[in-house]
Amino acid sequence: MIKVDFKKNRKDLYLPTRSRFTSVDVPSMPFLMVDGEGDPNASAAYAQAVEALYTASYAVKLTSRNELGQDYVVPPLEGLWSAADRTAFVRRAKDEWVWTMMIRLPDWAMPGLVHDTLHELARNKQLPGLAGMRREILVEGRSVQILHVGPYDAEGPVLATLHSDYLPAHDLVPNGRHHEIYLSDARRTDPTKLKTVLRQPVADAAPLGADTGQPI
Repeated sequence: MIKVDFKKNRKDLYLPTRSRFTSVDVPSMPFLMVDGEGDPNASAAYAQAVEALYTASYAVKLTSRNELGQDYVVPPLEGLWSAADRTAFVRRAKDEWVWTMMIRLPDWAMPGLVHDTLHELARNKQLPGLAGMRREILVEGRSVQILHVGPYDAEGPVLATLHSDYLPAHDLVPNGRHHEIYLSDARRTDPTKLKTVLRQPVADAAPLGADTGQPI
């Protein structure tokens, strides 16, 4: 039985360079997702969401292998982040953050299989994070990304450069939520060596003077 490893098969999605921002066309992909808000370091809901995501992902992997004869390496944890004020990320105002934590599913893990697996898991385990879990297709398309190496709280200057310098210089605007892929296990990795993909879906900026439906 061949075991699919998304990180090896799509290095363009999981291993960008750390020296500069690069463009990537991200395909539509299914994920297990759980929503929440607030400081991830202080939120019980965040910890519960991550625990449930890993447990459910390995359960889906087992179901896939046993019922479909298809195996895969469970991908890394990912997160979509937003805030009413985008500067909350640069300021590290974590209590203002809104998050969706998620783990990628293989395309062949169809809704019925995932639903049945989650239902059986909920019957056998007490996992509060399962309550809001869902399978959803994430559509991002054209994006800009970079590999950040170091503590999560050191991301601020990188994000400031992205939004204040790189995007305007390339006539781009954000077209979706800030996306992070956690390649390292934070429990076992020195904070200075943490590897995180920082990704931002983008679109072309409207030409100066274009009719956008809003006053210029």
